[in-house]
Amino acid sequence: MSKRLPNLPAWQWRGYHHNHRHPTNLVLHLIAVPLFILGALLVLSGLFGLDLSQIAVGIIALVAGLGLQRQGHRLEAEQPEPFTNRQDAVQRLLTEQFITFPRFVLSGAWWRAWRERHKHRH
Repeated sequence: MSKRLPNLPAWQWRGYHHNHRHPTNLVLHLIAVPLFILGALLVLSGLFGLDLSQIAVGIIALVAGLGLQRQGHRLEAEQPEPFTNRQDAVQRLLTEQFITFPRFVLSGAWWRAWRERHKHRH
């Protein structure tokens, strides 16, 4: 990790609420992140079971989950920091899917953002 991200989960959490405010983005993330996680589990299961159909469906779910999130982020007034390279993208995406967004929901921050959604519409 770069010096900018000595503790990626902490760094990502600090600014997460700034680019997860738009109501459509909030709803898309509720659909997309579980879809991504399901896709990752299907890919792993397919790899361990040598099941190409599971791998294929998992990859479709991964791509769909990321695509939905990308569309949601386009609606935000404040955009996430651009990726610096492929490694940065993979690390940040995996951290968001498996740590930061679940924490955002479980901590109540998603609900707070939803309640304040009228302030952030374009």
